[in-house]
Amino acid sequence: MFITLEGPDGSGKTSHVKPIAEWLESLGKQVFVTREPGGTSISEQIRDVIHNLNNTEMHPRTEALLYQAARAQNVEQALKPKLEQGMIVICDRFYDSTLAYQGYGHRTIPLDQLRTIIKFATSGLKPDLTILIDLDVEEGLKRKTEQAEWNRLDAYDLAFHERVRAGYLELAKEEPSRWVVIPGKDSWENIQKQIRVVISNRLAG
Repeated sequence: MFITLEGPDGSGKTSHVKPIAEWLESLGKQVFVTREPGGTSISEQIRDVIHNLNNTEMHPRTEALLYQAARAQNVEQALKPKLEQGMIVICDRFYDSTLAYQGYGHRTIPLDQLRTIIKFATSGLKPDLTILIDLDVEEGLKRKTEQAEWNRLDAYDLAFHERVRAGYLELAKEEPSRWVVIPGKDSWENIQKQIRVVISNRLAG
């Protein structure tokens, strides 16, 4: 099973990845955890370029292509091999982030073009389950300022982040069988419980 966690900046999704993996492992499952951009040495180097606060001149198309380059490496080197081994793969962000941020956020790249390069980068790989932790944008950015990592995309204006959140919710509506939306304003413990219930139901199904 391939599970992805998505959400606006500051939604807290990353904090749930490791506990979910440990819980699944306690049930006897083999689990592989990765993130995007990143997950491999090459992909992590690309991540550093994309997120560098000094790269303010980066064009949205450049940004989108760099994400796909990092993703292609992660898919071929890590995701596909682990899935072929029968492991549960949990990825902190995947291609829906590209549609939300570079598509809905920037509004300069048509979604059909993004979907074309995404399909090329992923070889058509799709998540079995995508969990969206939805949170008010201002609250999310406030949380981000209190964290160590503040990257170039975090620094975009509030309107950009509002479009990203709206994009996520639209994507979830388009594929209700794949997406589950969990309110990010709930306590960490309740969100963790909800994620476990969702995954348990999918595994049972």
